[in-house]
Amino acid sequence: MSQDVKPTRSEELRLKEKIELAEDGHDILEKKRDGLIHEFMQVVDNARDTNQELADLYTRSMNRIQRAEALDGSSVVRSTASRIRSEPTITSREQNIMGVVVPEIESIDVQRTVLERNYPVTSSTAHTDSAADSFEELLEKVVQAAETQTKILKLLEEIEKTKRRVNALEHNTIPEMKDAKSYISQTLREEAREETFRMKKIKEMQED
Repeated sequence: MSQDVKPTRSEELRLKEKIELAEDGHDILEKKRDGLIHEFMQVVDNARDTNQELADLYTRSMNRIQRAEALDGSSVVRSTASRIRSEPTITSREQNIMGVVVPEIESIDVQRTVLERNYPVTSSTAHTDSAADSFEELLEKVVQAAETQTKILKLLEEIEKTKRRVNALEHNTIPEMKDAKSYISQTLREEAREETFRMKKIKEMQED
C-alpha cells in the first residue's frame, strides 16, 4: 500500500486522521465484542439450566402418560386428548441486545385447568389430568428453550462478525495505513534533507 500513496504533507495528515478514526473504531468494536461475549455467557448459563429443566420435565411427562395409559387404558387417554380443541398462543417480539435483534417469545394459555381443556370431567381421571398438566408445563419450557437457543445463535453470529472486524482493523487496515504514513514521513524527511543539502551547496557556490 505504501508504494501506492503520494508522499505529500496533505496525504500524511489525511492518513493520520484515518488512523486515529480506525483506532477509535477498533476500541469501540473491542468493547462491543467483550460486551457481547458477556451477554452470550449469561444466555449460555440460562440455556444450561433450561435444557436440564426440559430434560427433567420430559422424563416426568413420559412417566405420567405411561402411568395414565397403564391405569386408565390407552383408548381412554387418546379419547380424552382428542376432545381438546383449543390451542395455546405463541407470541414473539424483538429484543435488542447491544445492537443484536433477538426474539422474545412468550406462550399464552398453555397451562390450563381441567375445565379450560374442554373435555368432560367425567371422561378423565387424576392420572390423565396429571399427564396433561405435565405436558403443558413441558410445552412452556420448550418455548423458553427455543427463545434461548435462538439468542445464542444470534449472539454468536454477531460475536464472530465483530471479531473479524476487530482482527481486520488490528492486523490489516491499521498496520497498512501506519506503513503508508511511515513511508510518506520518511520520504518527506529525505526530501527535506536533500533540499537542505542543495540549498547549502548553492550558498557555498554563491560565497565562492
